[in-house]
Amino acid sequence: MEIGFDNEKYLSEQRHFILERVKQSDGKLYLECGGKLLFDYHAARVLPGFDPNVKMRVFQSLKDQIDVIICIHSGDIERRKMRSDFGITYDTDVFKMIDDFSKWGLTVTRVVITRFDEEPGAVHFKNILEQRGITVYTHKATRGYPNDVDLIVSDEGYGANPYIETDRPVVIVTGPGPGSGKLGTCLSQMYHDYKDGRHSGYSKFETFPIWNLPIDHPVNIAYESATADLGDKNLIDHFHASAYSTITVNYSRDLEAYPLLNRILSKITGTDCVYKSPTDMGVNRCGFGIINDAVVRKAGQQEIIRRYYRAACEYVQGIGSKETVERSRSIMEGAKLSITDRMVVPAAQNALESGISRGKGLNGIVCAAAIELPDGRIVTGCNSPFLHASSALILNAVKMLANIDHEVDLIPPAIVQSVTAMKRDVLKGRGVSLNLDEVLICLAMSCAISEDAKKASAVLPSLNGCEVHMTHIPSSGDSSGLRKLALNVTSEPRFPTSNLYNPA
Repeated sequence: MEIGFDNEKYLSEQRHFILERVKQSDGKLYLECGGKLLFDYHAARVLPGFDPNVKMRVFQSLKDQIDVIICIHSGDIERRKMRSDFGITYDTDVFKMIDDFSKWGLTVTRVVITRFDEEPGAVHFKNILEQRGITVYTHKATRGYPNDVDLIVSDEGYGANPYIETDRPVVIVTGPGPGSGKLGTCLSQMYHDYKDGRHSGYSKFETFPIWNLPIDHPVNIAYESATADLGDKNLIDHFHASAYSTITVNYSRDLEAYPLLNRILSKITGTDCVYKSPTDMGVNRCGFGIINDAVVRKAGQQEIIRRYYRAACEYVQGIGSKETVERSRSIMEGAKLSITDRMVVPAAQNALESGISRGKGLNGIVCAAAIELPDGRIVTGCNSPFLHASSALILNAVKMLANIDHEVDLIPPAIVQSVTAMKRDVLKGRGVSLNLDEVLICLAMSCAISEDAKKASAVLPSLNGCEVHMTHIPSSGDSSGLRKLALNVTSEPRFPTSNLYNPA
């Protein structure tokens, strides 16, 4: 696949800029980290070549100078809010973040539950962490926020929060998703610092929107589509234009929040805010890592279409809103794109129509899927009495990549029949055909007795980042397998059956 992003250039730029901010902050910088520090697959999709973990590589290069604070909103714990890319709740994601930071040489010993009001779920979460040796702080909702700056910046406002002791010059303040209380934690820390005579500073570690790309660049539009549920809009930073006569891009929430944030920082520090604009506050050198604009433009366009499909599917599943779907569609159409600009969409539809005409499927239900291989070839697959559509798709794809005849059984029929019998007769499953997770396990088992299975398994990593479209919402077992193969998946916003209890 064509590369559009240079990780090493970005790493060097971002590291240098952080250290410059530390110098400007009198040796103590609270760095609010928006977006995902690890496994940033959105960035990897819109910036081909982007290492999903390069941001953590930046911090790893500074690990001797870094402390970490993780924030989580108590309401997100109570509502069991989900991180869709991993299929885990936000509180579980905090556990994962702590483990992930540790793998990169950064120890996390401080967690803050923000807007805490003794919610049972939050109390339970706090107890679990404390039993594992993590110090947990609780911050109440800030009195006076957002209108009464004098109350906010007082002992009854930020001063009511316990101070979090840190030892190193850079304090990463992060959390699972937006609204976790990262900004409030940074400002609360600064309030305590200034009250005790320590002149600390604040910056935002950001990725999107990319301030030095045009506002209508597909990569920036893709960010707007990714945050359609939040209502974010990309806008020209008029504060920056006024201060420096330079056009930059920021998003609506930051522009709306800047006047208040400016007043709060001025109140904390007792001087005029050093930042003349929201763009000034950011530490974002992502744009300088782009080395092929044509490649990232194309990738951004594909992400815009993918985001529309995701919004449509989440609405059908009852976890998204109609407004988000309409906004995503409007963004896609505004970028002069349609679903047919995604090559796998018409390919999957054609495979579905062909499967229906040939009487394929199971119990009258036909599902299809298509994948675009790294060399541009399109492969399709349909469901059958033994395989889900995604299972057939991946087996067909690896056969083509490994130059294995299409008629070859990569998984011996005896293994397939044994598993389906187990699901039907012992586990009493409603669906006995094999989902993708099950097929991948069966393929691994088959490697012990089949050279073709070995060859097919060896090319599975080549599917990483390939585009897939399905004519139906995949089952949990299919979704899990597709996610493990790191495929960029979209699906039509409909279930394969009309069942309410078990639609897949």
